[in-house]
Amino acid sequence: MTEGAPMALALEEARAAAARGEVPVGAVVTDAAGRVMARAGNEVEARHDPSAHAEMLALRAAAAGRGAKWLADATLWVTLEPCPMCAQASSLFRVRRVVFGAYDPKGGGVEHGARVLAASSCHHVPEVVGGVRESEAAALLRGFFAARR
Repeated sequence: MTEGAPMALALEEARAAAARGEVPVGAVVTDAAGRVMARAGNEVEARHDPSAHAEMLALRAAAAGRGAKWLADATLWVTLEPCPMCAQASSLFRVRRVVFGAYDPKGGGVEHGARVLAASSCHHVPEVVGGVRESEAAALLRGFFAARR
């Protein structure tokens, strides 16, 4: 799988989430070989669960599929900068790398806001790469929210 392929899958999940009336965020977890372990889109509205973010669903599914609580060789691909909850989850699942698309100055928890992974209380800090297919991910979000105004 090419480096951009997991983000393309995450963008598919984001578009599917938008079609269901969810905020268009998608996530994919890949193993060290680049194989997809899990993928998900936001399901906050459908589950009536504010923690049902795409990242949380994909990380939980990947860990369940592996039968282990840690994903030390995994990469989390997500279309939007993880919020503080999801940033902390990436640390708790001990993922190797977090790759995200659009930056989130208002609700982000990695490069913005709480900067969870930079806190001294953060025991595992994954490598972080931001801005991958940023304009496409940001356009999905802008279009979704513009349609609701």
